[in-house]
Amino acid sequence: MPEADVALTHARDLIARVPLLDAHNDMPWEIRAHHGSDVAAARLTEDRPGRDTDLAKLQAGGVAAQFWAAFIPTNVPHPLRTALEQIELIHRFTEAHADTLLAATSPDDVARAKADGRIASFVAVEGGVAIEESLEILSIFHRLGARYMTLCHNETLAWIDSTTDEQRHGGLTDFGRQVIAEMNRLGLMVDLSHTSHDAMRAVLDVTEAPVLFTHCNAYSLCQHPRNVPDDVLARIPQNGGIVMATFVPDFISQAALDWARSLRDGYGKARHGLEFRSAMAAVAAEKGPKPRVTIAELADHIDYMTARVGIDHIGIGSDFYGGPTPEGLEDVSRFPHLIAELVRRGWDDEALAKLMSGNFVRVFRQAETVAARLKASRRPAVGRL
Repeated sequence: MPEADVALTHARDLIARVPLLDAHNDMPWEIRAHHGSDVAAARLTEDRPGRDTDLAKLQAGGVAAQFWAAFIPTNVPHPLRTALEQIELIHRFTEAHADTLLAATSPDDVARAKADGRIASFVAVEGGVAIEESLEILSIFHRLGARYMTLCHNETLAWIDSTTDEQRHGGLTDFGRQVIAEMNRLGLMVDLSHTSHDAMRAVLDVTEAPVLFTHCNAYSLCQHPRNVPDDVLARIPQNGGIVMATFVPDFISQAALDWARSLRDGYGKARHGLEFRSAMAAVAAEKGPKPRVTIAELADHIDYMTARVGIDHIGIGSDFYGGPTPEGLEDVSRFPHLIAELVRRGWDDEALAKLMSGNFVRVFRQAETVAARLKASRRPAVGRL
């Protein structure tokens, strides 16, 4: 049997025994955008070609726990309303497919879903714009089942700097520090993906709970502003948090990022109003095809970050969103191929189990422990910016 087949067989056997957790997937927004938030119209049980996520593919990939992003674009007219609609959408498709999905809010639900042959279905809020500068909204999100919040998306807010926009606050304002304190009290985990590098540093200065980087790679290997610089990686072990490698090609490959530079504004995000297909065709006519991005390059990021944070602080956050993916990771059914690449590189089962879910579950439990301590001595936060 060829070596590649041995590694893939080993990966599939391990995934059958150990929960595989993905920290970030934008399928709810895809349902909203393409099906008007109609869960039935999305036909999630069908393995449809051309989409990267559905229930059939999740089962084929051995996913045991999935955090769904209730994504809120920064500039929508009603961000809180949009967030609530997205959270409701997640609850609706979880309830509609209860034979496959287990509504999840606790770290224990990861193992419970695995034992039950289902997929733990978690809610996350992507975009602090959704709190509309009100601390009480954080508690509402937690009551509705959200267990982490990404502090911002591609734009700077009134209280935190985005890494792909103008830096106005030196990272974090006083109100931003109140947001972190209340999230710690609630057990709503803090996700630093999309925040500026100074915001990452500022949050690490004040948080009392471990933080998440749910979909980021290493800045030293690919200098996209969305990636994490070495000095921040170095602080993760002391904080107890976790950095989770993501599959977005321009966050993996410097060559791919450089090829697409003309498609991005000065802050690194897609230029406003750009018609992407025609723009990419124009770049390809000038420069040739976009450089290939491979599983091996993603594994390079995982190896690099693990060397800097340690095996107890690494995980996976795919960020599947209907966009480009590396070759070999076209959809969620392909997770075993990433694990197989790490098997070939000498990762043992204990290390892989930590990467696959063990580290995230440990962070989740620690966040709940911190929350219990803070609730005993701190009243709920009240106030607006």
